[in-house]
Amino acid sequence: MALRDKAPQLIQKIVLVDRTAPPSDLAEDSRIQFLIGDLNQLLEPKTAETQSIWAQAAIIFHLAAAVSGECEADFDLGMRSNVDATRALLEACRAAGTCPTLVFASSLAVFGNSAVQPLPAVIDDRTLPTPQNSYGIQKFIGEQLVADYGRKGFICARNVRLMTVSVRPGKPNGAASSFLSGMIREPLAGTRAACPVPPETAVALSSPARTIDGLIKAAEASDEAWGARTAINLPAFSTTVGAMAMALEKLGGKAAADLIDWTPDSTIANIVTSWPAVIDAARARSLGLEPDPDFESIVAEYIRENPRMI
Repeated sequence: MALRDKAPQLIQKIVLVDRTAPPSDLAEDSRIQFLIGDLNQLLEPKTAETQSIWAQAAIIFHLAAAVSGECEADFDLGMRSNVDATRALLEACRAAGTCPTLVFASSLAVFGNSAVQPLPAVIDDRTLPTPQNSYGIQKFIGEQLVADYGRKGFICARNVRLMTVSVRPGKPNGAASSFLSGMIREPLAGTRAACPVPPETAVALSSPARTIDGLIKAAEASDEAWGARTAINLPAFSTTVGAMAMALEKLGGKAAADLIDWTPDSTIANIVTSWPAVIDAARARSLGLEPDPDFESIVAEYIRENPRMI
């Protein structure tokens, strides 16, 4: 969340809202403020501090969420984290009366393939979302809430559908797609990683850098350039899990690739294979956004930016 005074172009402070404290370098930066806790709980108390934060917010990046595997395993967690928190955040923006730009991180998971309603071969910005799991449904609900609060003038609405991000630094999480980073990140660090789907599984990916570019572009775009309040699909690079393993072997060596355990998990496979693998992101292209050129470049970027993790 960026804070401003009267000049929208001048970012004076960034407020990080998370369940854990930020890294020490950020915590020690005088331009960084942080609130620690559950977003629902932080939005509930009407303290002078929290009211001041929302009143000054110029741009809000709403990234907080329970992820796909977690939501399927714990329905209440997903509803509380992905629906209730989003509604509470929108109400805080409405109460502030300042019409901040709100960038909502939706997901590729709003699209789901099923036998009774199969997806087209290529997904574009006009494709009807047909989510097949709780996470995808909750994200689609969030998109519609954001769009309507934007229609009413409470916020400047920016709905952005993120692709699966790989290679994501850090630790594994509860996302069904977590292995798409883990199968590269862990072997490069010398530890084993499970891949729960077969090598021929097709996926749509975006590097962390291209994903961040998309979020920032959404915040900066004019209303005219952005167009409809409905969500845009960020660009995706299409590949297969087997090709990802080959890129790992090329850049990390055979010893690293041999640390992948090809261990089938039907629960994860059913979720991941329901997502589309080919995206035509025309609206994103009109904003100057492009997909990564190939997966080898994504792995090389991860190695370059995370030398201590290798």
